[in-house]
Amino acid sequence: MERDVAWWAQAVFYQVYVRSFADSDGDGVGDLEGIRGKLGYLELLGVDALWLTPFYRSPMADHGYDIADPRDVDPMFGTLGDFDVLLTEAHKRGIKVTVDVVPNHTSNTHAWFKSAMAAPPGSPERDRYIFRDGLGPRGDQPPNNWVSAFGGPAWTRVPDGQWYLHLFSPQQPDLNWTNHEVAADLERTLRFWLDHGVDGFRVDVAHGMAKPPGLPDMDPRVNALGPSEFYDPRFDNDRVHEIHQMIRKVLDEYPGTMAVGEIWVTDEERLARYLRPDELHLAFNFRLVLTHFDADALRTAIERSLAVPKSAGAPATWTLSNHDVWRQVSRYGDGERGVRRARAMALVELALPGAVYLYNGEELGLGNVDIPPDAVADPRAKTSGAEFGRDAARVPLPWEGDLPPFGFSRNPRTWLPMPASWASVTVEAQLEDPASTLSLYRRAIEIRKSHKAFRGDDLEWYGAPAGCFAFRRRGGGLVCALNTSASPIALPPGEVLLSSVPLVDGKLPPDAAAWLV
Repeated sequence: MERDVAWWAQAVFYQVYVRSFADSDGDGVGDLEGIRGKLGYLELLGVDALWLTPFYRSPMADHGYDIADPRDVDPMFGTLGDFDVLLTEAHKRGIKVTVDVVPNHTSNTHAWFKSAMAAPPGSPERDRYIFRDGLGPRGDQPPNNWVSAFGGPAWTRVPDGQWYLHLFSPQQPDLNWTNHEVAADLERTLRFWLDHGVDGFRVDVAHGMAKPPGLPDMDPRVNALGPSEFYDPRFDNDRVHEIHQMIRKVLDEYPGTMAVGEIWVTDEERLARYLRPDELHLAFNFRLVLTHFDADALRTAIERSLAVPKSAGAPATWTLSNHDVWRQVSRYGDGERGVRRARAMALVELALPGAVYLYNGEELGLGNVDIPPDAVADPRAKTSGAEFGRDAARVPLPWEGDLPPFGFSRNPRTWLPMPASWASVTVEAQLEDPASTLSLYRRAIEIRKSHKAFRGDDLEWYGAPAGCFAFRRRGGGLVCALNTSASPIALPPGEVLLSSVPLVDGKLPPDAAAWLV
């Protein structure tokens, strides 16, 4: 089967948050030329593929996830020619490139939405979006009780009295996926970037798009801002699978390309449906992101994460962070303890069968940054009041030097402020230090790609002391041991390939992991 030999099945992907990776033109915001200039670093790190966040034309109300034109590059990030050069040079280095698509919504500055606002109720222009009359005698109440994932109502009223749906910010109106023009436009976008040579797509809010007939009210018990155990009519409607089948048909015309979906669905049977042979190739798995640093809880998360894709005949995926969640160093406790635990989990993640998604900066051991209130840029934080918001994990990367902006830009005013405390964790400071977090990631990725022990998709679990686990990859023989207890533990028999921290008298210290054969 294609899935057994496909390049993405065991690939190490590296998410580039374009705004925060490298700035080439001195405006304080990362760009495509900045990424091109750092391809040597990415090759040295050893990653197989990139995932680029949106770089399309956008007013940046949600930093690019509000797209005004999905088939052009925003001048903030460069030109279409810059993208083509980046893609060509990445391919020369053996690095594949995948990009975001955002099919659930557009920007409110998109030509379609401008036309909809200028057209009357019931017009073809409005039918591309989800406009409805309001409730109440004067129609001054929203059409239903849906809440935006950014906080507040999911409806905004327009001057003629109708309301439009936006599951995210008011600047991101939801598209109407019962309108054939919407599907045709996404197909055009997919083919545009595939013809330019991209290797695949990350589908934003892949469990969104389709809405249930009649738009029924939400259960008041639904967690409006995250995954919920109760039925949420805003997401995971059965008709969404028709959209993914359309996407897959297009990709199948371009051999060697793939799609991974951002799918926040907790029901395992329903999640597996997105991975059927005629739908997505991969589905993001967020269980490790949502699990505390506890061996028993992590083992359960791993077992459940393997079961879902296996039932669908697809590879598993693993990630510890992305641009929407806190960095793992901070989730695990910040400071030295947070770094130790994050290093341990990096070895656990990279030992598992399937595709791995790294987030830029995690290889440096970066933690969250406390953003001053007057510098907050995240629209979700502004509307929902979330502590730190997503900005905390989006601060530009430190490359070199002793002071901000650490080589990220020649402009000292970066789009989010960089902490002076990062002088010790720049790429320059870590590159030649064999004990650094960067060196650990480089070595781990190298071993993962080259050692025969990393064969086999099935795990066998060892008996282990409380607070610990050890698993072996059948078919290859790799053993990964994790110690989340407070005491050093004896390792299973075997030769140690790599450990997240030095062993102590041959034992694995607390907050550490090791690979053995």
